[in-house]
Amino acid sequence: MMKYLEETMELVTTHLVLEPFEHAHFDGLRSMESDPEIMRYISNGIVKSPEETRANIERVMLRWQQYGFSWWAMREKESHEVVGAACLQHLANQDGAPLEIGWRLHANHHGKGYATEAGRAIIQFAAEKIGAKYLVAVADPKNTASQKVMQRLGMKYKAIEEHYDVPCVVYELQIAE
Repeated sequence: MMKYLEETMELVTTHLVLEPFEHAHFDGLRSMESDPEIMRYISNGIVKSPEETRANIERVMLRWQQYGFSWWAMREKESHEVVGAACLQHLANQDGAPLEIGWRLHANHHGKGYATEAGRAIIQFAAEKIGAKYLVAVADPKNTASQKVMQRLGMKYKAIEEHYDVPCVVYELQIAE
């Protein structure tokens, strides 16, 4: 079950608090974006510079203002540590494209169910607060762990399509009325 805090756009789940990106998340996000293992499916292992991480936070903060959704930092409730990030955004950041959910986690938090937990909360947010009826998720075709999360979320395989200038496996979800 997810609790939604309207005033902050936070999503609160059993183990996580999802907070819209802000400057206070820099260290946690930076540690992910500087890890080639975490970035292997996102940017072919090319890590981001500190300046790129700061610019990304700024870009996401603007998207929150523009759309009312974007990327959340995933904090573990118990430790308050940033353990990952998750999003609701227009696919490939293209206005008018279907809404996409996505996630990334620090390697030491893989296998804990956090991506699935965050995904469920974001699907509920998308349906209840945005009125979404259809969502997609994309991943590198070799990223089987992400595909398993998509399946656990009830998403169905659609196709291999090009997004973010690379071939991606696409899963989709029809949200019932």
